[in-house]
Amino acid sequence: MGLRRLLAICWIICHYRLDTLIPAEKLPLRARLLLKFGPWRMFPKRGYSRGERLRCALENLGPIFIKFGQVLSTRRDLLPDDVSEELTKLQDQVPPFASELAVAAIETALGKPIAELFAAFDREALASASIAQVHTATLHNNIDVVVKVVRPGIERTITADIQLLRTIARLVQRYVPDGRRLRPIEVVEDYQHTIFDELDLQREGANTSQLKRNFKDSEVLYVPEVYWDYTRRNVLVMERIHGIPVTDVHTLREQGTDMKKLAERGVEIFFTQVFRDSFFHADMHPGNIFIAHDRPASPQYIAIDCAIIGSLSDFDQYYLARNLLAIFQRNYREVAELHVECGWVPPETRVHEFEAAIRSVSEPIFEKPLAEISFGQLLLYLFQTARRFDMEVQPSLVLLQKTLLNIEGLGRQLYPQLDLWSTAMPFLERWVRDRYSPQSMLKRVSHRLPGWLEQLPQLPETLLERGVPNKSSSAAEELRHKNEVSLVLREQAARARNQRIAIIALISAALIADPGIRDSLRHLPSSSVLLFGVALYFFIRSR
Repeated sequence: MGLRRLLAICWIICHYRLDTLIPAEKLPLRARLLLKFGPWRMFPKRGYSRGERLRCALENLGPIFIKFGQVLSTRRDLLPDDVSEELTKLQDQVPPFASELAVAAIETALGKPIAELFAAFDREALASASIAQVHTATLHNNIDVVVKVVRPGIERTITADIQLLRTIARLVQRYVPDGRRLRPIEVVEDYQHTIFDELDLQREGANTSQLKRNFKDSEVLYVPEVYWDYTRRNVLVMERIHGIPVTDVHTLREQGTDMKKLAERGVEIFFTQVFRDSFFHADMHPGNIFIAHDRPASPQYIAIDCAIIGSLSDFDQYYLARNLLAIFQRNYREVAELHVECGWVPPETRVHEFEAAIRSVSEPIFEKPLAEISFGQLLLYLFQTARRFDMEVQPSLVLLQKTLLNIEGLGRQLYPQLDLWSTAMPFLERWVRDRYSPQSMLKRVSHRLPGWLEQLPQLPETLLERGVPNKSSSAAEELRHKNEVSLVLREQAARARNQRIAIIALISAALIADPGIRDSLRHLPSSSVLLFGVALYFFIRSR
């Protein structure tokens, strides 16, 4: 790091008295003396709160630190509420870089002069952020587009600043009393992955295309088209959208938008992405959301900037849905048991103590009318409670929690009477019911069945290879290995038979339970039904 940069950082630390964020009484003697007699003591505190001082310092340190502050603001499980609230005010608006640099980057990436690429190109930036800026343009087929360009040289700046952040994180972890619990080094590592992912605009384009496919022909969400012929790692060209900013409530009401339906559809979009697709837009702050002009009675969202995407495993989806339903039903015992069962807290956790802690947090909240309860805040309090029982932070759940807080806050801004509970609960109940219906399970089994059958013939050889003893072992050891392998093979064969019988039973149950399947089978040729029966017979008899 250059001396000039180091001096600038030291001045900002002094100017905003960041030393006051560290409780000196719990520090080693040398560190206390440094805090007490350091040069920052010459600067006044200016009456700012600790959150304000941290926010202002990050703003003055530059775009990378602003971005870091935004990411840090989502870690409400790690920071005090007053600091988190202040960091959410960080605005990612930075001066644009020179248009000549933007044009040069586009021409280098796409290999053609700007006039050959576009019929028109506005050299004045439409918007500018810490990572990239956006220009409007028109393709030669008269399609209006936006061109997103990564800031030149930003990778070097990010690398240098992340090294600094890592150094600060080590100091916090070593000297701040709650440093280890806050896990600052892990936060910096998460930020590093996030920001370098955002630098890859091809990745953002791929996320956008996937989200567009997931909501193809949807009435509730529109995602703009990506033009891949004009997209590279540092340049992204997309369809230009024209909508009302979601925060422009006055214009939305003026055009007669159904605000209740608009707010409820935001919740519906979120839960659909999380539970149907396991692929959710994790950066849905108001600047990335617009509302279509042409359908006020049936409002449609428009989402942009898909750089940050979250996903959940089948395992996490299932346990999260059951946890949320148990919370809705105020079944604290089940919430505690589910946390232990899914491994979010250690298996030795005393369930009755965990249940009591969850109840003490939740009951005061539930005394309010449902429409006044923040679902996202309740989830946050539950995570904070679970951390006292050594719950490991799940990155996917942190992203989900942040997105839920954004969606709920936005929904209540649009329609203050939004009851997220009554909107979400039927969705979750239907998801759990549909996911574990015989038809859904049959669909998942049939999807995995070819892979299982493909691996089945190699199973005995795999087990034998694992059980082959070393040549130097004795005859007795060799015999023992053979007996163990034989036993494992017999157990595996029995288990495979039981699994096949269970699959057949499941298929049969689905055929009996679903009239649509029965009707479909009636219309199949008898030869197809016979072949299906023969295949099932040989499958159950196979070794």
